[in-house]
Amino acid sequence: MAVANSSPVNPVVFFDVSIGGQEVGRMKIELFADVVPKTAENFRQFCTGEFRKDGVPIGYKGSTFHRVIKDFMIQGGDFVNGDGTGVASIYRGPFADENFKLRHSAPGLLSMANSGPSTNGCQFFITCSKCDWLDGKHVVFGKIIDGLLVMRKIEALHQSPFLGKSAFHLLPASILKTLRASAALAA
Repeated sequence: MAVANSSPVNPVVFFDVSIGGQEVGRMKIELFADVVPKTAENFRQFCTGEFRKDGVPIGYKGSTFHRVIKDFMIQGGDFVNGDGTGVASIYRGPFADENFKLRHSAPGLLSMANSGPSTNGCQFFITCSKCDWLDGKHVVFGKIIDGLLVMRKIEALHQSPFLGKSAFHLLPASILKTLRASAALAA
């Protein structure tokens, strides 16, 4: 399946993004809970801060996009180490690839970053173009429904002097609502 159609059961989350300390906008993301519920739930809880370690919420707030490759992808989600080596999940460790029903067929798709089969955790990437060579290796679990320009601003940093550990931070990442797909797209 190329890209999942919007579904009223799918949650919508958002990232407010800053670059070099300046807010650049919001990416609104539909999670494909109807196709990959376990993967979508892991990401959703890290967005909302619902998942807690020792009573403290952990997740994407304040984390960075640590890897940016123009015309390919932007990668983030390592709130453990901040450099692409950290692994965490709501399932207490790496979790299995749920399925590969969805393909990397367009820009703006959300997919799990991993270090091999069934090593999913907190890291994710967003495609900047069609990346079909990743099909069958990385689980697609969402898409940007609003804010593709914000993704493009991050992608443009590939050769920017801002490229560094503190260049692009995710500000509070929170669930908006579980909306009907038509309402989510119109909002």
